[in-house]
Amino acid sequence: MPRRAAFASVLALALALASCTVGPDYIRPSAPEPARYKEAEHSKLKNWKRAVPSDELARGKWWAVFKDARLDSYASQVEVSNQNVAAAEAAYRQAQALVKEAQASLLPAITIGHDVTRSHFGPLAIGSALGTGITRTIATSALNGTWDLDLWGRIRRTIESNVAGAQASAGDLANATLSAQALLATAYYNLRATDALQALLNRTVKTFQHTLEITERQYNAGTVSKADVATARAQVLNTEAQAINTGIARAQFEHAIAVLMGRAPAELTVPPTPLGYKLPDIPAGVPSALLERRPDIAAAERAMQQQNALIGAAVALYYPDVSLTGVFGFTGQGGLAIAIANQFYTMSASATQMLFNGGQITAQVEAAKAAYEQSVAAYRQTVLTAFQQVEDQLAALRLLARQQKVQDEAVKAAQEEFNVILNQYSAGTVAFTAVNIAQATLLSTEQAALAVRQARFLATVSLIQALGGGWDAGELPTNVELETRNLFIPPI
Repeated sequence: MPRRAAFASVLALALALASCTVGPDYIRPSAPEPARYKEAEHSKLKNWKRAVPSDELARGKWWAVFKDARLDSYASQVEVSNQNVAAAEAAYRQAQALVKEAQASLLPAITIGHDVTRSHFGPLAIGSALGTGITRTIATSALNGTWDLDLWGRIRRTIESNVAGAQASAGDLANATLSAQALLATAYYNLRATDALQALLNRTVKTFQHTLEITERQYNAGTVSKADVATARAQVLNTEAQAINTGIARAQFEHAIAVLMGRAPAELTVPPTPLGYKLPDIPAGVPSALLERRPDIAAAERAMQQQNALIGAAVALYYPDVSLTGVFGFTGQGGLAIAIANQFYTMSASATQMLFNGGQITAQVEAAKAAYEQSVAAYRQTVLTAFQQVEDQLAALRLLARQQKVQDEAVKAAQEEFNVILNQYSAGTVAFTAVNIAQATLLSTEQAALAVRQARFLATVSLIQALGGGWDAGELPTNVELETRNLFIPPI
């Protein structure tokens, strides 16, 4: 039989036998998925549909719903320069390489060798290099090959596991990117809230200075005591000190934004911009969509298949390990032409069956099953946590919106009270104590209103993150993409 025909027959036999793959095939376990969001029972949430920030947005740029050009420029740099994202991307490339490494085990391992042996037979004469005997030079060149036939699918289960691991790593990369972007958006809106607080305190300082001027005039007129002047001046100075103190938090938020962008803090200066009032509407979608929208859920699900495939790889150890070995080459005495004329080849098959190893294989199978069950529990916990986070932020946004209305009314009432009392104080009909209390009440009320507005922005960012941002499970690399990349199939 010609060599190519023989190789083709062996390959066909191996492929036919390789159809047997032991171990359980992967079926996605059920997840604790609710039929609806609890918060959907409240008001306008009943009609929310898709779990995407906005249909017209480019996939992934979820922060664009805030319509903030500066945030857009900052968040866009996370995927490019953030070092945690870069580490996750390198881990993904490592996982891809593991797929290729496992695939290589499906193919024959071939080595080539060349050997030249010079031998002498007979007596050696004194003073002669070769003596009077016979000297021969034999040259041998050969290809040596071994091939594990993987009859029971141990290698193929390993490849399946590595492919699922690479997909999980891709999910981890997407989750690391989303987390870094959400952290940046959170730091950004905290910084803008700090700018708003500083602006509020600066305005309040001017108001307190005006009150101080009125108090000083009344003191000069003899209608108030010097203690009232001291109290008014203390209010001005304390508020100025608070305004200065906001610079600490602002600097820290600015530094955090720079680092999340992969830049040194000295390289970024964010111009002061007070926090706005307009919040985007974020549709929450249906709970079932969340399983496809969150990269951490996708990564946890892929980790289950990764562990499930390793059960099959462990079960395959119960069965014989069958491999083929072959050698083909040329050998001969004398020149190259003579060596080429003398071809030789050998082919052999071997099977090795484990008879006794003290229960090691059984322990490996049990360990693989336990690892799979652990991954199932981790998957379900990830799903539960995801639903909790969505419900938390939906509740926060709903209640914070109500609180904002009440708090804004409180600011109006406090402002009106302060205006009336200040006019009465200027007319000398009320004591300075009333002005002092009204001023403090107005400032604390305005600070509370700003804190609620800040919390609403942060809750919106957290809700988008909890919904998976602009990500979708369809962005994971497919099995075909991972299994066919740079895979060499030898010609027959």
